[in-house]
Amino acid sequence: MCGIIGYVGAQQASPILLNGLSKLEYRGYDSAGIAVYDGQALNVKKAKGRLKNLIDITKNGSEPTGTIGIGHTRWSTHGRPSDINSHPQTSGTGNVAVVHNGIIENYMELKEFLISTGVKFISETDTEVVAHLFEYYYDGDLLSTMQKVMERVDGSYALGILCKYHPDTIIAVRKESPLIIGLGNGENFIASDVAGILNYTRDIYYIDDKEIAIVKSGSVEIFDMYSRKIEKEIFHVDWDIEAAEKGGYEHFMFKEIMEQPKAVLNAISPRIKDGRISLDISLSPDELRGFDKLYIVGCGSAYHVGMVAKYIYEDMLRIPTVVQLASEFRYSNPIIDKRTLVIVISQSGETADSLAALREAKRLGATIVSIVNVVGSSIAKESDHVLYTWAGPEIAVATTKAYSTQLACIYMFALFMADSLGKISEEEYIAFIHALLKLPEDLKTVLELKEVTQKLASYYFNAKHIFFIGRNIDYAISLEGSLKLKEISYTASEAYAAGELKHGTISLIEEGSPVVALMTTEKLFDKMLSNIKEVKARGASVIAVTLDNARDISDEVDHVIKIPYIHPMMEASLAIVPLQFFSYYVASMRGCDIDKPRNLAKSVTVE
Repeated sequence: MCGIIGYVGAQQASPILLNGLSKLEYRGYDSAGIAVYDGQALNVKKAKGRLKNLIDITKNGSEPTGTIGIGHTRWSTHGRPSDINSHPQTSGTGNVAVVHNGIIENYMELKEFLISTGVKFISETDTEVVAHLFEYYYDGDLLSTMQKVMERVDGSYALGILCKYHPDTIIAVRKESPLIIGLGNGENFIASDVAGILNYTRDIYYIDDKEIAIVKSGSVEIFDMYSRKIEKEIFHVDWDIEAAEKGGYEHFMFKEIMEQPKAVLNAISPRIKDGRISLDISLSPDELRGFDKLYIVGCGSAYHVGMVAKYIYEDMLRIPTVVQLASEFRYSNPIIDKRTLVIVISQSGETADSLAALREAKRLGATIVSIVNVVGSSIAKESDHVLYTWAGPEIAVATTKAYSTQLACIYMFALFMADSLGKISEEEYIAFIHALLKLPEDLKTVLELKEVTQKLASYYFNAKHIFFIGRNIDYAISLEGSLKLKEISYTASEAYAAGELKHGTISLIEEGSPVVALMTTEKLFDKMLSNIKEVKARGASVIAVTLDNARDISDEVDHVIKIPYIHPMMEASLAIVPLQFFSYYVASMRGCDIDKPRNLAKSVTVE
């Protein structure tokens, strides 16, 4: 959500800021802007809409001139998208410029206070409060001024600030919103994401909560709230720049769908040694036996991974498993104690609701295992144990390979626990390992369905509503398939547990209604067929997703998509791929902005 970039060095800042913002577009935004110090004043350029509008008004980065600056892509939380509400926001004198990710929760209280001192506000944003507050408290020292501001501001934030009186310095701080420092040779950077600075450096500092960075061209100093200097370990980014580029594909989403076999292989292969699961998790059998309940927490697609996991874990481990939306977790008064194992799933590792749920679970005494993609992220750091997905950079807002690698980690952790607890026979264990090792090749086979799904999309891309139905794991897959369609094609779509149709929702089915029926769970095949007949009797047009060894039902449905037979616990990994393709092609045929769907952000770092 939103993107921050900052540069200080010997080069012209504007082109670097624009380039960095272009790499952060995937995070979602509705406006963009930069502030550059030209030796006399802070010059601000900003524009509503796509980054191209900002590039045009800055004449492709040729102005404003100067070798220090900050930039931002904004995703609206306070105030509608407009030029005025875009970042950077400035103080009344124009001597302070601020870019901000997050939400200032007490901004109205602070705004009223500042107005009482004579400050005049021009925007609807909460961020403008920070600019005025920084100027109000400015005492000649950037660090002490920032500390005073932090003492007054409540909420989540990552801030990058320029002050005219310190023309060689960017001051930056984070609290519950991601921020990194890029280390160059005679130049340094700030950014909300590695992708924004990867063209310039691979060496970074991860900034932790309530840490303040004083960034100059030749030095970076980091302090805590008490002015104590903090020594940081340099983290070297080792994935290729090309991994964050489209590589000849029209969209990042399509590229990332096609990358799933490799991503899953990267997640699995280092963790199977001599035919056994080997995880870098120090949970002993005795510790695992001490847990009498599992909680799985996530948002969006990560929540859907948790839904799949519930069916697997309760079946394999026979441990009660609760799956909860992270945004609801804190407000449900969860029944958690030291005998509860909580699994937190997040692609970015910075999802605000998931991070808050993690902290609440820890406060209640739970042990935390996180499944995340981003090394050094907040969720990873605050967890007791971490399973990294190693999916590589995922740029498209609609997740595909992160979802698939999260599933792979769920499978491995389930097998790890089942083996440790003696809940699986050696024969079953070997069969599961064999299926895991074969999964990347099975995914390659499923990728060959892209033309089939493209043809199906051509039949249904104008549909006003599309329904997904399934039972057991197929229901969990339906939830994710429906979400994919909604988020990138804006097609009204719902997923239902197929057995619930008769309890009201079947009233929505009318002549021509498209229904995608997941029926990969062998033991429920006949039950699903009965549900299909129910919707067919009311005029639905049915696309069935089945296993290639299932009996022929082509006379019962309108279209059949067949996926390879796979271990029953891993059906979700294959069945989701044709649904990803289907959503992609429907969105393409509807002319949607697939990688940057409206109103959405890649990493949701506000509650």
